[in-house]
Amino acid sequence: MSKITFIGAGSTVFAKNILGDCLFVPALSGFEFALYDIDHKRLKESETMLRHLKENYGAHVTITSYHNRKEALKDAKYVINAIQVGGYRPSTVIDFEIPKKYGLRQTIADTVGIGGIFRFLRTFPVMLDFAKEMEEVCPNALLLNYTNPMATLTGAMLRYTPVQTVGLCHSVQVCTKDLFESLEMDHEGIEEKIAGINHMAWLLEVKRDGKDLYPDIKRRAKEKQKSRHHDMVRFELMDKFGYYVTESSEHNAEYHPYFIKSRYPELIGQFNIPLDEYPRRCEEQINNWNTMKHDLVGNTQITHTRSKEYGSRIIEAIETNVPFKFAGNVLNTGGLIHNLPEKACVEVPCVADRSGIMPCYVGEIPEQLAGLNRTNISSQLMTIEAAISGKKEHIYQAALLDPHTSAELSIDDIIKLCDELIEAHGEMLPHFAEPNQYAASTNLQK
Repeated sequence: MSKITFIGAGSTVFAKNILGDCLFVPALSGFEFALYDIDHKRLKESETMLRHLKENYGAHVTITSYHNRKEALKDAKYVINAIQVGGYRPSTVIDFEIPKKYGLRQTIADTVGIGGIFRFLRTFPVMLDFAKEMEEVCPNALLLNYTNPMATLTGAMLRYTPVQTVGLCHSVQVCTKDLFESLEMDHEGIEEKIAGINHMAWLLEVKRDGKDLYPDIKRRAKEKQKSRHHDMVRFELMDKFGYYVTESSEHNAEYHPYFIKSRYPELIGQFNIPLDEYPRRCEEQINNWNTMKHDLVGNTQITHTRSKEYGSRIIEAIETNVPFKFAGNVLNTGGLIHNLPEKACVEVPCVADRSGIMPCYVGEIPEQLAGLNRTNISSQLMTIEAAISGKKEHIYQAALLDPHTSAELSIDDIIKLCDELIEAHGEMLPHFAEPNQYAASTNLQK
């Protein structure tokens, strides 16, 4: 029996989207859906929900929960990763509250910046552990990674483990559709080309019947900027750099040094930037879970419509050998995007079929876009270096290279902030060796 293993299956909503989608794939008839989560209560809830879906749609699959991760992984053909190490409390709260003491504000903090760095540092050791288990019990499995920070985690897995990995995000599927709806334009029949890095990929081309639609997009966007709306940061970036970016304005506000600035507090209102947006969403989800739980877990008549998520379609393409094109996060091997570093994890068009995942060559992207990507890539590569080397100085350097952090704080405050975060996260992080040069500098200041 072939097997799809879902790590982090206690995320009931996401398990419904990905594995619920898989129930609609005839080629997966006879598969086992293996569920694993460290939260056994949430795991059971997801199992119950999926069993109801299975019965309601007459799907010929086996659904099994495991309390042993290695057993869940054994003989898997596909592994889906959707873990969050440290959860909302304490880890996400720490990533927001301690930087605030230094005057560093964030919106989402799951990709780059100080929040993205520390989310990676506590997550990668866990992924490294199950990569070793995969090497032992399912060495040929394909890992579909949905966990953020996408670029650093996927890049580190591809560079430092033998596990076949592709990173999948939600932003590319909806980028142009949401843009066109926002500008009251017809989305039917458009041609698009998107490439860059995760959460900062670019709509390089957008056409209909060969006609470039960017002039109309920019004209409408400029008009819309005259009043307050939810996408002001992306429209400003498009106005100044020439292209629209895939991920939302609340995300991109913290990827650049231009928008969240203590010296210019008026920018927050001017660009409608929702500071502390991710904690607010988490609190809402926690407060709403009892209602959602009834609808998802307690509802024996639960239904599902296949989502826009790539996961089931990639698996279907591999099983049926019917190609499927999608946006995947892969290493920039051979210079898929010629003017970005080869060690970077890039988001480019990919094709899946029985032979696996094949990234597409993009070539050069406009230099101003590559320049913006490289500001994030430099910090991403240094963050990976910190996890591999175990050196505290590399954490400092990753933070010092981050555009938003370095635009707001001094070198000394960035180092102090990192030290305080390391201490606060405690056992969630591996041990990092003390750098002599920074220790000496700190002692002199005392």
